[in-house]
Amino acid sequence: MDKRIFPLALGGLGLGTTEFVIMGLLPDVAESLKISIPQAGHLISSYAFGVVVGAPILIGYAAKYPPKKILIFLMIAFTLFNALSAFSNDYYSMMAIRFLAGLPHGAFFGVGTVVATRLAKPGKQAQSIAMMFTGLTLANLAMVPFVTWLGHQLNWRYAFGVVSVIGLITIVGLKFLLPSMNSLRTTTLKKELEFFKTAKAWHIIAITAVGFGGLFAWFSYITPLMTTISKFPTDFIAYIMILAGAGMVVGNFLGGILADKMRPALAGAILLSAMILALIGVFFFSENQTISLILTFICGALSMSVGTPVNIMMLRSAKNSEMMAAAFMQAAFNIGNSVGALFGGFPLEFGLSYNYPSLVGAGLAALGFLLCLAFIKKYKPVI
Repeated sequence: MDKRIFPLALGGLGLGTTEFVIMGLLPDVAESLKISIPQAGHLISSYAFGVVVGAPILIGYAAKYPPKKILIFLMIAFTLFNALSAFSNDYYSMMAIRFLAGLPHGAFFGVGTVVATRLAKPGKQAQSIAMMFTGLTLANLAMVPFVTWLGHQLNWRYAFGVVSVIGLITIVGLKFLLPSMNSLRTTTLKKELEFFKTAKAWHIIAITAVGFGGLFAWFSYITPLMTTISKFPTDFIAYIMILAGAGMVVGNFLGGILADKMRPALAGAILLSAMILALIGVFFFSENQTISLILTFICGALSMSVGTPVNIMMLRSAKNSEMMAAAFMQAAFNIGNSVGALFGGFPLEFGLSYNYPSLVGAGLAALGFLLCLAFIKKYKPVI
């Protein structure tokens, strides 16, 4: 890995850990805060909503500054709010702190995405973005399972302490490894936002939000799915998270390669169609432990592989607005996170079993696939 991109990947490790670890610790958090598991799912949505709000606002304000300074500031805020998460004692304070912790998330990835493309070799932009997101995939391969195990063995609060330590190390890495660059803003904020008056921008955002909503409907409730439907012991959840993380590592590089080899929109459509089938498989076959584990790996791979193609779709469409576009994409991903956690919880509120969120997810993925097909038909000569 290019050492200049390493601190971006390290930041992704911290961001990915805090975003996904609560899914592995959902029952622990629910018991500690004396709330139901569906209510604990709202904490996932709260963090995601913070990303949605923070990404465009922070980028709009900070883009005039050098990206290195922006990224260090965002990581300081991220570290502070995650440290506070470890000390929350009730549902409402945890909701508020998770929202605040989410604010820097999208802006960090938004700035980092553009920085990664600027540092990339010609024709390797998608793979450079994938390298930055390696930290996110490694979070799910190693760090999330580790802190999930730590949370089960000791207390879920330790997970956020570990995340804060990662944040501190990232700040040091950004200071000494990331090269100094001039402001990435090439035009005025007003002109940057003009792209988002177009149907094309919102079409890509809709594909991302709805498509990823399908995966988060499944992943948000993976712990109770595996313990109540697949009948795995609670102590086995950390290993299941490693398996999902291994899939994400594979999927991250697969998405980067596909987006460089073919039209990103076509790659996105192919991957979304696979997502539909995988989530339907989760619904029907989760009682079989072997098949359940295979599908966990596949769904993990698909969860990351779609990310790079849709990011490239947006960056190629938003000339001179790349950083704001990348920020909006992070908002879109986390709208998907929030929508998936919310909609996936509806069947549970009505007393249905924990394999039903994946069926909701398949429906969301199908809608994302149809939106992607419509995009290809409308913009085929371009993307």
